[in-house]
Amino acid sequence: MEDKLHQFFSENEFDFNEPHQNHLERFERKLNQPTKYKKTSWKWLSVAASVVLIFGFWLGSNHQKRQLDLADVSPKMEEVQSYFVSTIHQELKTLEKNRNLDTESIIESALNELEELEDNYKVFVKDLTKNGKQRRIINAMIKNYQRRLDILENTLKQIEQIKNPNLLNNEIYI
Repeated sequence: MEDKLHQFFSENEFDFNEPHQNHLERFERKLNQPTKYKKTSWKWLSVAASVVLIFGFWLGSNHQKRQLDLADVSPKMEEVQSYFVSTIHQELKTLEKNRNLDTESIIESALNELEELEDNYKVFVKDLTKNGKQRRIINAMIKNYQRRLDILENTLKQIEQIKNPNLLNNEIYI
């Protein structure tokens, strides 16, 4: 171990010069100076933060109106919406399972139509929220869901025909 210390000191150069004149006095003077702490008033800061939070919550709750959906109309409509949503999700999963190069354009076309219907549905939700539970809006929402299912079913039929071209011929003769 002693060899390592000698080796360390011999390999490294150290500064052994004396510090500048009055160095010790300047150092002691700085140590003996009273430290000045600025006290921040946390009380005012906490009051200001509380006011900002309360104002934010109030502003958010006043400007965010709850939008009505088909499920909010009645328990029966909630069942209808639940049925359509779950069926559409199931059909979409089936559609994605059948995605390949042959079916890509058909699937993309169907998804674009579904996206348009989804945008229309959002307009119906706004109308329902704005105008109340009007029968024509509710019927339009239901028809929108039905149209989505029709598109998905037709797309799946087209995919089946692409996969099994003989299926089309057999259905004609039956």
